[in-house]
Amino acid sequence: MAEDPKDWDIATKLIRGGLARSQYMETAEALYLTQGFTYDSAEGADRRFSGEDPGFVYSRFNNPTVKMFEDRLALLEGAEVCRAQATGMASIHAALMGLVRAGDHVVAGRALFGSCRWLIAEWLPRFGVETTFVDATDPKAWEAAIRPNTKAVLIETPSNPVLEITDIRAVSELAHAVGAKVIVDNVFATPIFQQPLKLGADIVVYSATKHIDGQGRVLGGAILTSEAINEEFYRDPLRHTGPSLSPFNAWVLVKGLETLDLRVRRQNDTAAALADVVAEHKAVKQVLYPFHADHPGHNVAKSQMSGGGTVLALDLGSREAAFKFLNALEIVDISNNLGDAKSMATHPPTTTHRSVPEEMRPSLGVVEGGVRLSVGLESLADLTRDVIRALDQA
Repeated sequence: MAEDPKDWDIATKLIRGGLARSQYMETAEALYLTQGFTYDSAEGADRRFSGEDPGFVYSRFNNPTVKMFEDRLALLEGAEVCRAQATGMASIHAALMGLVRAGDHVVAGRALFGSCRWLIAEWLPRFGVETTFVDATDPKAWEAAIRPNTKAVLIETPSNPVLEITDIRAVSELAHAVGAKVIVDNVFATPIFQQPLKLGADIVVYSATKHIDGQGRVLGGAILTSEAINEEFYRDPLRHTGPSLSPFNAWVLVKGLETLDLRVRRQNDTAAALADVVAEHKAVKQVLYPFHADHPGHNVAKSQMSGGGTVLALDLGSREAAFKFLNALEIVDISNNLGDAKSMATHPPTTTHRSVPEEMRPSLGVVEGGVRLSVGLESLADLTRDVIRALDQA
């Protein structure tokens, strides 16, 4: 009897999952850079479009290379279905819009990535959807906010940029009591360190641009869920609105998945060690890292994650100090990206969270002295030397 790929270890899933060789039996996955497909006959086209015969009809709907990426990521995540999108934000947008209509209600943690917050605060209300933000670390706040007409709950854990931790199990139970679906943005944790579907979530979204590519090359996103949810809420909207992933980007992301486990575990180890070092520096008012003992969400993080992730949040006290630190870095790049092989640091109030009203930022933890540090694959010794030297000048 052939082995079930679901029984493979993570490392094997990332190499062998979804593999579909052509008649040429290539070793590397094939890149099907095509817009459409042909049929043996008019009757064959009829059967393909009706779904009677399996196969591809148009790359906006699906594509062999894209399907390899989807199948591999679904196997890793433990999902029945993966739907790849052009970007992470396309995935968040589609995940939300597929679930709601005028008169519905959405609840989200208040400490969200800037564009995600804009979707909830500005975009959904234009279509008659009510929205509420809550302190994502407080289960009682979720309980108070969820209503009978709540259809979607959006969790970002760890959150961007201050690494707040939300109890996925607790919030999922509250949401399911009223029939709401739970969406988890799992970018910071990665599928290596956290699998939200096993914790009660209904839908997981990724910016594959981050760790899944992890090498600064392409954009991509993904929605992972069950067959039933895909059929009811996503199949037709995704087919007709066209936020599709390009085959070339899918091919790059397939190759990125091959090394995901190796990369993020190394980055995780370096980030954890770096958090211990910078916490002792006099220029640092606070360091936030989920597996650091003094993180407010440490216990919940340890209960649902197997690693603290690749990102640190630092508070240096003022914008002036944050800018001095950033400008003094020699190895670490100043960049608004994260999850890359190259270490990157940014000042969220002036970059990723610039769209958040200034008066609201402190309540979200987005402080003027804040720096988000995404740890890459450089050596711990070199990164430590670079970061400490920059902190000395902050």
